[in-house]
Parts: sequence; structure tokens; C-alpha cells
Amino acid sequence: MAVPQRRISKTRKRLRRTHFKLNVTGLVTCPQCGAMIKAHHVCPKCGYYAGKPVYLNGKLVKEEKKAEQPKKAPAKKAPAKKAAKAEEK
Repeated sequence: MAVPQRRISKTRKRLRRTHFKLNVTGLVTCPQCGAMIKAHHVCPKCGYYAGKPVYLNGKLVKEEKKAEQPKKAPAKKAPAKKAAKAEEK
């Protein structure tokens, strides 16, 4: 069984453990509602990011815009093969 030959001093043990600590995340105040939020994240309380609404009533704003836009009709392709065959003959 492995047994240490010498006792590790308090100083040596504490020097080794200096890096075992928690880092405080970058918290900032939301410019809209004033709540503390993570930097570069959407505010969970008001739904704003960088001064623009991202979530309204629990729904993404982008999804609503996509649903409102009408779909475009596909463009008709010219019969290039028939024209090329006619030129060859």
C-alpha cells in the first residue's frame, strides 16, 4: 500500500491548492430592466439583447418574422438543353 514518506506541510499543501477556486462570471446590468445577467447573453427577465427584443411573450422574434413573410415562387428555368441541341443540328 502506498504511504507517504513525509508529512506534507500546510504551506506546501495550500500552495498546490491555490488554483482550486471558483471564478466569478462576468455579470453586467441589463440596460432595459436593470437585472444582473451574464455578459453577452439574452436577459431572461425581459428578453432583450443589445437593446433589441429577442424574446417576446416566450417566443422568438425571428420566428414570427419568418412566418409573416410570404414564400417566393420558384423561378422557371429556360429550356437550355433543347436550344443547345437545335444549334448542333
